[in-house]
Amino acid sequence: MNQTIPQRVSALRQWMQTQGLEAFIIPSTDPHLSEYVAPHWQSREWISGFTGSAGTVAVTLNEAGLWTDSRYFLQAARQLEGSGISLYKEMLPETPDIPDFLCSRLSPHAAVGIDGQMFSAAQVEKFAEAFRQKGSLRILSVADPMDALWEDRPPMPSDPAFVYETAYAGKGCPEKLAAIRKATQEAGAEALLVSALDEIAWALNLRGTDVHCNPVVISYLYIDQEEAHYFIQPEKLTETVAAYLKENGVTVHPYDEVQSFLSDLKTTNLLADASKTNYAIWSAIAPSCRKVEGASPIALLKAIRNEREIAGLHNAMRKDGIALTRFLMWLEKQVPAGTVTETDVDRKLHELRAAQPLYKGESFDTIAGYGAHGAIVHYEATPETDIPLQPRGFLLLDSGAQYLDGTTDITRTIALGPLTDEEKTDYTLILKGHIDLAMAVFPEGTRGAQLDVLARMPIWQHRMNFLHGTGHGVGHFLNVHEGPQSIRMNENPVTLQAGMVTSNEPGVYKADSHGVRTENLVLAVPAGEGMFGRYLKFETLTLCPICTQGIIREMLTREETDWLNQYHRKVYETLAPDLNEEERLWLKKATKAI
Repeated sequence: MNQTIPQRVSALRQWMQTQGLEAFIIPSTDPHLSEYVAPHWQSREWISGFTGSAGTVAVTLNEAGLWTDSRYFLQAARQLEGSGISLYKEMLPETPDIPDFLCSRLSPHAAVGIDGQMFSAAQVEKFAEAFRQKGSLRILSVADPMDALWEDRPPMPSDPAFVYETAYAGKGCPEKLAAIRKATQEAGAEALLVSALDEIAWALNLRGTDVHCNPVVISYLYIDQEEAHYFIQPEKLTETVAAYLKENGVTVHPYDEVQSFLSDLKTTNLLADASKTNYAIWSAIAPSCRKVEGASPIALLKAIRNEREIAGLHNAMRKDGIALTRFLMWLEKQVPAGTVTETDVDRKLHELRAAQPLYKGESFDTIAGYGAHGAIVHYEATPETDIPLQPRGFLLLDSGAQYLDGTTDITRTIALGPLTDEEKTDYTLILKGHIDLAMAVFPEGTRGAQLDVLARMPIWQHRMNFLHGTGHGVGHFLNVHEGPQSIRMNENPVTLQAGMVTSNEPGVYKADSHGVRTENLVLAVPAGEGMFGRYLKFETLTLCPICTQGIIREMLTREETDWLNQYHRKVYETLAPDLNEEERLWLKKATKAI
């Protein structure tokens, strides 16, 4: 019989008492500290019932709380009802962090348990320091309790890996390993330990289906100046992949032997990222091996697209634009009948994208939020929440696809009929912010936080804001969210460089009313020489009409209007050759100059 959430929490508390623990912390990650995880590691979802991608549960013997960010405030409040788990909204001044919460509730010197595979070494040290300062609590790494508590726990993923052809990757595995070795030496180390799944996939030109929407393979990678050692479940290796790895000088080991391998290391200096390596793995590294703490060089190497990747991405955007144009035509015809629901939107969009060459699936679960559902930042329609679209108000549609030649991510807020003055104002302000960032020209060495204000200023002037980032990196037939670059209010020392792909997605969300977000992907490209050095600008990659029905034209500057008209001209000229006559006529109207 399937346990209720209160029963699961109760069972965890009973287990905690057998271990001498007064609290236990459960994050949303896996041993590779991934943002999206395979079902086997969705322990936080199992214990709480909250299905968002980000959140941490802390359970004491008397209380339980879920901490999550602004994308999920509304969703979490609804899903936690009746669970006995309280919602703690991150980044709000009145919200205590987890150490404050635990220190105010536990007895001095109490033990707080974690599964050391689920937390980075840096996070454990941060917790330990906070516990020492605030309450003399002790943090203990223990074996994963979910194996005993979670009935019918899904197994670890076992689907085979596959080789990602150089025709799409642009660079072969030997060239990438050489670049990694050189960068590792420059960081003052002989070898590199890699836990992040997207970095491993990029370095070896391997892909898989282990994580929903993210084509990665559960594995670890160790690279020194002579050898590379790859830790993966044996059943995931086909003859083709095994031969490919051998040909490229990569030695294969069973996945569960990584800790014993690291404990026997003879390497003098090992480069490892404490924020991307789990505590159990970090602790297993031989004491004689000096850890050179720093970011993996793969993150930056991966983030700068080569010419083949950029060409592939342009092709992927064109295909995506064709599918989206056909979808928007379909939607316009269907909404007046009142028979289309949010889940129908998801299904139709999947159908049209799947018809495009080299399509490999969605890059994340489609967010199709009509009306008030648009204010739930990462809303996902379910049979329980699904509602029909009416010929009025907004549909917020955030979706993306994985093609062999590129990954897409796009948001459009679509007017389905008459709008209120407030909806039009919010829509226009977000469009202004989107365009102002898209038009940015900036010197080399600029960080994302220095540009973030361009997207926010229009809504700040109306005392509004959004708490998610304005821009995230996007992988190449890889994770839809990737670093190291970002555009957000929080400081990030990584500068924007030519070849980096980033999203541009300001938004505003009003509970029980509506949400607005406009998102394109942009590529940083050279903008020429100028005073004190070289400059960069953004080339918008995404090709899809931006709804003009909600625009208050008087609120746009001449430069903003010109940008929108030029963008729409490019959308039409690029997509029209691949459309039939009816589709071309529709697109011509949708991209008409304002």
